[in-house]
Amino acid sequence: MPYRKVEFRAGEHYHLYNRGVNHHPIFFERENYSYFLKDWRRFVTDNAIGIVAYCLMPNHYHLLVKLGTDVPSQVLQPFLLSYCKSVNRRYARVGPLFQGPFQAVLVDRDEYLLHLSRYIHLNPVAARLVKHAGDWEFSSYREYIGLRAGTLPHPEIVLSQFASRDEYRSFVEGDVAEVDEPIAHLLFD
Repeated sequence: MPYRKVEFRAGEHYHLYNRGVNHHPIFFERENYSYFLKDWRRFVTDNAIGIVAYCLMPNHYHLLVKLGTDVPSQVLQPFLLSYCKSVNRRYARVGPLFQGPFQAVLVDRDEYLLHLSRYIHLNPVAARLVKHAGDWEFSSYREYIGLRAGTLPHPEIVLSQFASRDEYRSFVEGDVAEVDEPIAHLLFD
């Protein structure tokens, strides 16, 4: 098992992320995104790892999670391996899909949690895939602002810090040009 600088503790929030080898895509068509989320439900239960927020991008993913286990790798490894094998089979490719093991950062403050959710939801806007965060189908933002009634993410963890969904929407869609200092170290190079 690879050495990790981050110690996992049940009950804590973490930012889990990874990207494709050589920055290549990990999602090639709409069905891949759906399969990834479907496989999450199959392999990962809320008791082990609950999703607070997520965004699936063409060549990487971001998951803001709350752990119910001290050993998330035991849950995530089979899930990510299954996805990789499925993609390799479907597209007649070989080798790894992801750039090494998933990365993890402890979310140790409420302020950090809020800014991280914003960063995750604005990824498609920053990448110029869509003009508005709500236009990206493969993130939890639609659940956050009430456009979709999905059951995968648990937005109440973040939304409880706001008076309303509209206040959260203003927080996310406000000045998108500024880089949030609490999460600046997370930006992919």
